[in-house]
Amino acid sequence: MKMNPEVVMIGLGYIGLPTAALIAQSKTFVHGVDINQNVVNTINEGKIHIIEPDLGSAVSQAVKGGYLKADTKPVAANTYLIVVPTPFKAKNEPDISFVEAATKSIIPLLKEEDLYIIESTSPIGTTEKMVDLIYQERPELEGKLNAAYCPERVLPGNVMHELVHNDRVIGGVDEKSTDKAIDFYKEFIKGDLHRTNARTAEMCKLVENSSRDVQIAFANELSLICDKADIDVWELIKLANKHPRVNILQPGCGVGGHCIAVDPYFIVADYPMESKIIGAAREINNYKSFWCAEKIQTAKLEFELKHGRKPSIAIMGLAFKPNIDDLRESPAKYIAQKVLQNANNEDYYIAEPNIDSHKIFKLTNYKDAARKSDIVVFLVAHDEFKELDLVNKVILDFCGVTK
Repeated sequence: MKMNPEVVMIGLGYIGLPTAALIAQSKTFVHGVDINQNVVNTINEGKIHIIEPDLGSAVSQAVKGGYLKADTKPVAANTYLIVVPTPFKAKNEPDISFVEAATKSIIPLLKEEDLYIIESTSPIGTTEKMVDLIYQERPELEGKLNAAYCPERVLPGNVMHELVHNDRVIGGVDEKSTDKAIDFYKEFIKGDLHRTNARTAEMCKLVENSSRDVQIAFANELSLICDKADIDVWELIKLANKHPRVNILQPGCGVGGHCIAVDPYFIVADYPMESKIIGAAREINNYKSFWCAEKIQTAKLEFELKHGRKPSIAIMGLAFKPNIDDLRESPAKYIAQKVLQNANNEDYYIAEPNIDSHKIFKLTNYKDAARKSDIVVFLVAHDEFKELDLVNKVILDFCGVTK
């Protein structure tokens, strides 16, 4: 009888924990690792520290069945997955220090024919660089370790389904590594597994999100033009999309999240002269957030001139996209901070229905925020906002809630 391999999952965040729970559902023993002791304790209680449909039951069942355990330190296993953040250094340069630290933590545990996989978004060549690092400290493993890169491509709010059903791109540092990684993933993924090399797989992840960023930048640029041209951008896009070969995305208050707002910089940092469109898209989407903050400031001053008093203002939404609790790289959060920095004794109400509290913003129930405010600013198109009574309100809708 074939024995399921033991897996060490380093990183138990928005991707690592769902992936660990999914693997555990196939009755594979998973040892999850996170540097946050509170996260470790929460998971070991069968609970979750993030909001994601179906994740809570998956983690509860995996922990109860003994197939998932969390700790702050790795243990020996057959397969090691690196699913840690890759933040920025100065000048938007990617920082792979977390990937490097995670890799160093397992080097003493590695043995011949183990499988080492990076899922973290990474600059091109990172997998090869980490393998070289391993061989520097463990030269006896050279040529005897399987290493691959396999990026996630899931949508927050539907992660548990998409982890199973989405196609995956799997690139090893050699053919044997690719084969072994494919054998691993096919145990719990129903989508097609597409083989390539590690560098191409790394680039594929960056290109997928850069493509989305460029498309969103076009929509956001249209919104800036239409504002000056006195044209309803939402109507314009709806009509343009009636063309059988046109599919313009919807504008927003910027681009957020730890993928689309971040990944293009991994390309721009390494290939600045060649990535002109990608770099310009990043500038447009970043500028859109600044522009939104300026529009709020203008609306505030116009209200004061017209009514002879300061308005109360509701800022609706802080997440980086609708119906989730994830605030990473959120343009809405930036806009809220910018607006509060320019406050001049107005009353502000910040509403984010998907979180209970925030360390910077004092949160207000979204219904109360809308009711108490003269100006209602929609930054995120959460479903809850679409049912609000907005009579006699000044509306600034940057995300299409009212369209």
